[in-house]
Amino acid sequence: MFLTDSDLQSLWLTIKLASVVTAILLLVGTPIAWWLARSRSRLKGVLGAVVALPLVLPPSVLGFYLLLAMGPNGPVGHLTRAVGIGALPFTFWGLVVASVFYSLPFMVQPLQNAFESIGERPLEVAATLGASPLDAFFTVALPLARPGFLTASILTFAHTVGEFGVVLMIGGNIPGISRVASVQIYDHVEALEYSQAHRMAAVMLIFSFVVLLALYAWRPSALKMTRRD
Repeated sequence: MFLTDSDLQSLWLTIKLASVVTAILLLVGTPIAWWLARSRSRLKGVLGAVVALPLVLPPSVLGFYLLLAMGPNGPVGHLTRAVGIGALPFTFWGLVVASVFYSLPFMVQPLQNAFESIGERPLEVAATLGASPLDAFFTVALPLARPGFLTASILTFAHTVGEFGVVLMIGGNIPGISRVASVQIYDHVEALEYSQAHRMAAVMLIFSFVVLLALYAWRPSALKMTRRD
């Protein structure tokens, strides 16, 4: 068999994680990107630096601080236990929270670029026609920024699929719960199962190539960011 049941399970978990993270970041990242594109506040640089931090921060560092924050003695851990959710580390939703932070710039930066490219003129025209700022956002800005949304969604999904350091720190290596595709490949290598590691790695390689090919074909300017794991 080309892939084992464990391999397929890890791939399904990876797709599930990437889909949930992309959906959450579309909701969270859109207002952040809009504010960064439109604001002239002094805090713009600070927020922009915070959003971009995962691009340069080692995944193990981010994972370590998230683990402390979400652990039983951390502020997030106290909150989740108080509301009856329990501790998030070593659970699927713990992976989701960590991945949202780690993939945030891959959603926000393309959206910010898309919103900035719209310019002031279309929004000013909408305002002269009686549209409120909220109406102008939904009827003018969002349709014009549609290519940016597609680019951001693809980049976020692909980046989440390829995560390793953060998910290993937060989720560990629990089959069916936190063992994603990258961790599965690591397991095969540790067990000296190189042929199975080759198969899983080939799947990830093909996926990555198809994503990059689609991005270059769709919007060559989308690849302004470099990934750092």
